[in-house]
Amino acid sequence: MANGSRLAAWEFFGTELRRRREDMGLSQAQLGALVFVSGTYIGQFEQAIRKPQMELAIRFDEILKTDGIFERLCLGLINDRRYADYFAKAAELEALATKICDFAPTVVPGLLQTAEYARAVTLATNPLATEEYIEEKVSGRMDRARILKDATRSVYWVILHENVVRIPVGGPECMARQLDHIATLVRERTVLMQVLPCAAGAFAVMNGTLTLMEFDDAPPTAYTEAVYSGNLLDDPAVVKRAYAAYDLLRAAALSPEASLALIESAAEDHRRCASTT
Repeated sequence: MANGSRLAAWEFFGTELRRRREDMGLSQAQLGALVFVSGTYIGQFEQAIRKPQMELAIRFDEILKTDGIFERLCLGLINDRRYADYFAKAAELEALATKICDFAPTVVPGLLQTAEYARAVTLATNPLATEEYIEEKVSGRMDRARILKDATRSVYWVILHENVVRIPVGGPECMARQLDHIATLVRERTVLMQVLPCAAGAFAVMNGTLTLMEFDDAPPTAYTEAVYSGNLLDDPAVVKRAYAAYDLLRAAALSPEASLALIESAAEDHRRCASTT
């Protein structure tokens, strides 16, 4: 499903939710209380700013007596090929989080990727894929990144290992533009970014990515990912350990100012490389 049509479908979900809620004579706050979220969240669902999880869609059907319409709409929107099965649930939670902390050891996180970079990464792992498949994956990345543009966007903190900055994904020109994009988001204060330098040596979480997510109405969650697998962690003791690991990464990383300088310097290095080839 194309990015524009998916957005229109979520807007339909929100419009239908508002209509059914008003037909039942419920305010946003009253419906929120019945499904255990705030009235503000209901308003954001109705405006398609945030996307409800399947559990909420089912509760909407029960409270509003809508014979499964919201469950079917939600299922159709989240059950697509844009996300790997092991990441689909994490993508849902990402859109609901009030704070996200990412650590990326090898690849620019999806929320920060340009379409050009996302395409290069997808092609590298799927060299024989159809154009439709590639565009579907790239569309998914771009759709996810919309949460950084919302007026109620999450606090987003990301730590990139220096490897991420140096590997010329898609070629040096593509990589220079990708780093320019990250630098712009930092300067616009959309993201707080640090770089973990190679000189730091061994580091916490060497075996994969780590994402921490916090919510207004739910306990924090951690998500880890390795090759063709991902795990959502909600056990409080395990999440506490994940936060401790992120603190160690943060302590070993460069300051935000030094990190931005490194990003901009690396972008120039890639540009110089492109001009000599």
